[in-house]
Amino acid sequence: MKEEVVAAGFGGQGILLLGEIIARAAMLDGRETVCVPAYGPEVRGGFAHSSVIISDRRIGAITISEPDTLIIMNQTGLEKFLPRLRQGGCLLLNTSLVRAPELDGSTLIPVEATEMAEELGNIRVANSIMLGAYVAAKGILTAEACLKALDSGLRGRAKALAEINKLAFQKGLAVSLPGHPSSP
Repeated sequence: MKEEVVAAGFGGQGILLLGEIIARAAMLDGRETVCVPAYGPEVRGGFAHSSVIISDRRIGAITISEPDTLIIMNQTGLEKFLPRLRQGGCLLLNTSLVRAPELDGSTLIPVEATEMAEELGNIRVANSIMLGAYVAAKGILTAEACLKALDSGLRGRAKALAEINKLAFQKGLAVSLPGHPSSP
């Protein structure tokens, strides 16, 4: 098993944390993993993305040319990475901010992540909603490992946001379940 994931969005949307949490959860689940964050010089508002590889075997190369999964939070991320999505791949899209494209042969999972985060009272947890949707859609990581990774990944001032991030994660898990209003 090998899964290549790219998460992309604005700086301040928790894209780098999202990649870190996915990688931590993969380690907790006993997998090999690597996470490569990338961001512009701006702290907030600039473009950021995170590339994560999860594998049952040792990882030789850390470059992702055709991701299996895209987790896209903004239009710039969609424009930059959609052309690279592997045929038959999966696009988890923050449809609160980005209009869903037509896909040929790939799976679209629309998630109104920003809207759902606002309903929880904190727009900054949209990344945890997307994490939950990813876990539900792909079935590669366990929810338990993700919750532990959230606990250990939220440090300093962000530690106070652990509980709301866990709620957001649970809300995201429900998105991809059959019968949920946001299900594809």
